[in-house]
Amino acid sequence: MAYFSSTKLLLVICVMISAFGVTIGGKFNEEFDITWGDGRANILNNGDLLTLSLDKISGSGFQSKNEYLFGKIDMQLKLVPGNSAGTVTAYYLSSQGPTHDEIDFEFLGNLSGDPYTLHTNVFSQGKGDREQQFHLWFDPTADFHTYSILWNPQRIIFYVDGTPIREYKNAESSGVSYPKSQPMRIYSSLWNADDWATRGGLVKTDWSQAPFSASYRNFNANACIPNSPSSCNSNSATSTSSSWLNEELDNTSQERLKWVQKNYMVYNYCTDSKRFPQGFPADCVQNN
Repeated sequence: MAYFSSTKLLLVICVMISAFGVTIGGKFNEEFDITWGDGRANILNNGDLLTLSLDKISGSGFQSKNEYLFGKIDMQLKLVPGNSAGTVTAYYLSSQGPTHDEIDFEFLGNLSGDPYTLHTNVFSQGKGDREQQFHLWFDPTADFHTYSILWNPQRIIFYVDGTPIREYKNAESSGVSYPKSQPMRIYSSLWNADDWATRGGLVKTDWSQAPFSASYRNFNANACIPNSPSSCNSNSATSTSSSWLNEELDNTSQERLKWVQKNYMVYNYCTDSKRFPQGFPADCVQNN
């Protein structure tokens, strides 16, 4: 039975790689549901803008109506300005349950004048602990910037304004599970995490600055939607080497990735010898 299941899954993936997914863009009122916040989240401008807010009583959040199984997801965010210490703006893909898969962008606020920390992580079968953190080369509160997740059977790439900041490769050959079989929704939330978010919890949220607000626009997904007749089926257009389902970093993008990691990476689990005194995780061989 296990052999049949894995073989069936491999066939499904092969079919998907041979086809484009559907392209979804635009209107937040059509593609997302506000899930919590009691009025603190709002869809404005005829569906073109979504805002989340946080005060001492509650934060807020939303999720996509669709689930995706592989995709290229783009979203423009403008983060909480000023003294955002203690706040977290999370933007991520996730399935559900104790063995969930997840791909994370989390923006950890800071005192005015200090840089945001961009926290990334990848979960597979409920296991995460694959953190990399970055500072950004611009002020993410002054204007909108595009944050993208590429997720295909071979790799996950995190992009900021089209520049790759992290690549996580499929390391199943080393015995490491990889998110490839559980459909995931897009989630985002703005919430208080002053017990850990800023300097390990040393800097608390200044509620006199509330309400805190983050904004979203220009959502786009080129992705596979499970059980959709027009999504990633064998009758769709044949993919080429440039499609997102086969996308990989070219030489120029690899150089940009090295530039970001040399100049803006502030934490990498694959170099944290104190955390892993018995040796680094197996996926670090391919992802470091």
